[in-house]
Amino acid sequence: MRIALLVAPEGVEQIELTDPWQAVTDAGGEPVLVSTAPGPVQAFHHLDKGDTFPVQQVVGETGAERFDGLVLPGGVANPDALRMDERAVAFVKEFFESRKPVAAICHAPWTLVEADVLHGRTLTSWPSLRTDIRNAGGDWVDEQVKVCDGGPNTLITSRKPDDLKAFCEAFLTEFTKAAKAAKAAKAAEESK
Repeated sequence: MRIALLVAPEGVEQIELTDPWQAVTDAGGEPVLVSTAPGPVQAFHHLDKGDTFPVQQVVGETGAERFDGLVLPGGVANPDALRMDERAVAFVKEFFESRKPVAAICHAPWTLVEADVLHGRTLTSWPSLRTDIRNAGGDWVDEQVKVCDGGPNTLITSRKPDDLKAFCEAFLTEFTKAAKAAKAAKAAEESK
């Protein structure tokens, strides 16, 4: 299971990057840090600088076909920067078009709004995004974690860092199902 974690060069909420990263690693998967520019990513603990993390792949040089799922960590500045980058928005949209699962936490659905992939979808987020989500055609709910299968792919969302345990468990379940289904489909295709 190879999972992309997409972040801007600055502004990601550190725990919303490191907890999902560790969850993927603990499940035997390969997390890959993808950003809009090469070099280090500056994470934050709310408004204070946190650690830096090395970018492994750059949007525009990779695509959804190389991954089994996508995680979008939050932080206020992170998704705001991503939604202003056409390549990042296209990368996110590609996962929906490829029917691959996407997980987004906190402010990360801002990037989903920009990608125009929320029509008819039910999701949660940091409460300040509810109007943006509704205006983008989504149905906003206040739940710890929401798994929505009402579209071309599975969308897993959570509200805040306190929801990380449930968020990671939910997206790992969905990513594992999707990876197994893709592997079975590939094996069936190769046996023809």
